[in-house]
Amino acid sequence: MAGRLIVCPTPIGNLGDMTPRALEQLRAADTVCAEDTRVTGKLLAHFGIEKRLERLDEAAITHQAGRVAQRVAAGETVAFCSDAGMPGVSDPGARLIEAVRDAGGDVSVLPGASAAVTAYVASGFNNPRFFFGGFFPRKDGERRAALASIAALDAVSMFYESPRRIASALSSVAEAFPDREAAVCRELTKVHEEVVRASTSDLRDEFMRRDEEQGGVKGEIVLVIGPPTHDERHRVREDANDAAAKHARVLAAEGAHTRKEIAKILRDEFGIARNDAYDLAMKA
Repeated sequence: MAGRLIVCPTPIGNLGDMTPRALEQLRAADTVCAEDTRVTGKLLAHFGIEKRLERLDEAAITHQAGRVAQRVAAGETVAFCSDAGMPGVSDPGARLIEAVRDAGGDVSVLPGASAAVTAYVASGFNNPRFFFGGFFPRKDGERRAALASIAALDAVSMFYESPRRIASALSSVAEAFPDREAAVCRELTKVHEEVVRASTSDLRDEFMRRDEEQGGVKGEIVLVIGPPTHDERHRVREDANDAAAKHARVLAAEGAHTRKEIAKILRDEFGIARNDAYDLAMKA
């Protein structure tokens, strides 16, 4: 009989968010693999579940994912739990899921708590699209590159961040997006849950003040950056059109392309509208 891997989400703070189906599957599993056996052990004990636990953290999973996949293929039912939230979202579980699927094993993903999705809704930004970038980079240069890569996205952008670095992270965000709003979603679903939304500069100032006066903040944090403003989108379109116009003149001077070909090149490279691209090609 074929086994399977059960991807089992756990609460991000409130134990009441553990689903009956997840508890049922944990009880039925032959083995529970966990990012941290101490954390998952406490969870299982709370719900009266006695199960063999194996540690599969960042270090172990690289070497052991293949072995677990073989056990699943041989008929074992293995449940995997992260410390909190949905396994596979910015944690080692992604490699285990990949290994089992690559080996042709069956993977069942249970729905459940996710800090990123909860923060997206809690932040209150009215945009139907969101981008999740995992953990926010630590180094200034990498932060600037990450923020530049999402500048043109018409979406809400989210990153996990450490409470020790949230003030400096907000400084980078305020520098990159001075006209936007952002939100810090902290300790979601827990007793001291907090969602602070303001302009990026005001948010930066608030958490710098907390660093100076309170020694910082504690808890799990999701940093949510609002979508581009109307003025920002207008500037991006103008910059793209200016760059496309310059490129159109270069292509026209070469004499190797038709107007239609130039228009297609402009659309592909600068993402501008078909009619705008053709107008630029005609002018060039």
